Amino acid sequence: MRSTRALPLAITATLALTACGGSALSGDGGDGGGDDSTVTVGLLVPKSGVYAPLGEDMEAGFDLYLEENDGQLGGKDVEVKVVDEGGGPDDGVPAGTKLAQDDSIDAVVGIVNSAVALGLTDAFAEAKKPLIIANAGADAITGDGASEYVWRTSFANGEIGAAMGEHVAENVDGEVYLVGPDYAAGEEFLAGFKETFEGAGGEIAGTQMTPFGTTTNFQPYLQKVRNADPAAVFAFYAGSEAVTFVKQYDSLGLHENVPFYATGFLTEGGALDAQGKAAEGIFTSLHYSSALDNEKNQSFVKAYDEATNEVPTVYSVQAYDAAAALDQALETGTSGDEIVEGLQGVEEIDSPRGPWSFTDNQGPDQTYYLRKVADQDGAWTNVIEGELTQPSS
Repeated sequence: MRSTRALPLAITATLALTACGGSALSGDGGDGGGDDSTVTVGLLVPKSGVYAPLGEDMEAGFDLYLEENDGQLGGKDVEVKVVDEGGGPDDGVPAGTKLAQDDSIDAVVGIVNSAVALGLTDAFAEAKKPLIIANAGADAITGDGASEYVWRTSFANGEIGAAMGEHVAENVDGEVYLVGPDYAAGEEFLAGFKETFEGAGGEIAGTQMTPFGTTTNFQPYLQKVRNADPAAVFAFYAGSEAVTFVKQYDSLGLHENVPFYATGFLTEGGALDAQGKAAEGIFTSLHYSSALDNEKNQSFVKAYDEATNEVPTVYSVQAYDAAAALDQALETGTSGDEIVEGLQGVEEIDSPRGPWSFTDNQGPDQTYYLRKVADQDGAWTNVIEGELTQPSS
């Protein structure tokens, strides 16, 4: 079970949305407060709703980077204004728009929901204010025609699915059944997998898209999987749906005969805590695991545990790395255009996930890992099995 925590760092001013002081668009390149010795960052993350645990992890990761760097980014003192993204675009888009229009904010980091991110792109482009997305994965965010003011330190949905396709084609003898929730992200994750899987000679046994956010009984869908008698299953689910799907998959005995592959969100953070032994042996693709054996991650895991009494997640790392990117970019200046220029010149990020850098599309060029759920030192962990073939960015 996830513990309740608070991180009231002295360097962080957590303000309600009403305190953000929205003003008219300045049109001056997002000039913030005009004091180059200080910078104000808006942290737009869920503080309420179904995604609140992800927001909690993102805030903790961002705060940890600041704590490790004496409350500074780019040699400038930092004030953080935390704003609730809420549970979806109805809450997140208005909240983010106010941040885009707030002259006191120099840059914004965060956003879990892809619909929120896509709904805010124009607002940040018009305000000439940098937005660094630390989770939302819609392919279009950093796809063709993306704004120079919108960057991403997380992932693109299709890439995470695509990273697993060739591996499954080479290691599974027979057809694979695809299952996921019926909304844009589910379609992108499964499409990415299908493209590289079939490209490597794999064959699809069938596909089911389950009603998103309302399905609690997956047994009718899983019975169709059983009847198809596939050699393996590939799925994308996250949050409470991931917990329910994995437990019901296990309770029907499918684990005994049908190997289970998925994107890493299926077994990440609190979802894995809730799944427990039911998740044992599931293979996933993702760009981070707390079990990564590198010096940076070992020190990060230790510091994160000391600060929060928890194990870091991919959400924590993505926000931690957003702070690292800003740390380099803000050396150029604090206006919107100066920060963008700085982001364009960001060198390799020494990250707990492993070194990465921005692509021409303003997203991360990163390593994707093959993970397997196993009991490690008495705790269920996404153990690293190796690196996966990198999908094209």
